[in-house]
Amino acid sequence: MQRLSLALVSWFVPAFIALIGSTLRVTFLWEEGSIGKLDNVHPGIYPFWHRCVLPATWVFRKRKLAVMTSRSLDGEYIARVIQRFGYVAIRGSSTRGGQRALLEMQTYVSSGLGAAFTIDGPRGPRYVAKRGPVQLAKATGVAITPFYVAVEKKWVLNSWDRFVIPKPFSRALVRVAPRIYVPRDADNSTMDARYSEMQSALERITRLAEGHFSAVPDKE
Repeated sequence: MQRLSLALVSWFVPAFIALIGSTLRVTFLWEEGSIGKLDNVHPGIYPFWHRCVLPATWVFRKRKLAVMTSRSLDGEYIARVIQRFGYVAIRGSSTRGGQRALLEMQTYVSSGLGAAFTIDGPRGPRYVAKRGPVQLAKATGVAITPFYVAVEKKWVLNSWDRFVIPKPFSRALVRVAPRIYVPRDADNSTMDARYSEMQSALERITRLAEGHFSAVPDKE
């Protein structure tokens, strides 16, 4: 039954994302100091909120971005889905195998490629970033670029992250923040400052992107 379930999810979920995603009218808003265009995603470290996983998966497809997924069965479902869209699944989480996964991420990013983080996942709290991207940026010298995907017309699930499912033919806005660099010799104070900068950037672009469609993002 588990193998059947994995097979069904591996087929149905990508088909659903592609069906919805192909109808979206996507606009990018590149803030000054950001990567400027999709062709510049490598190398890079991209934190975003768990809430907008579905539209983000579509928007950044076929870019070979590495994504950390847990070692659980849920993580296996996610890994199989994202691989269909050209992502590289690195297995681990904040509670199991996280350090090893970060080392794999470090090797991947150091080779000139990119990694994306659902930064308040896998279980929240919502809109509170974890520190993985800051550690990775220090280890690699590669910049952090926060982004957020706002959707004009959507279904919002009653889940911890207020998960968004875009409605067909909706407009979507991808707002991309300026790069954040972490010195390789950063001390604890500098690391804390860069973490606060990342958290603030995510909060700001979320507010502005949602405001573009005259909406107010959900709060705790």
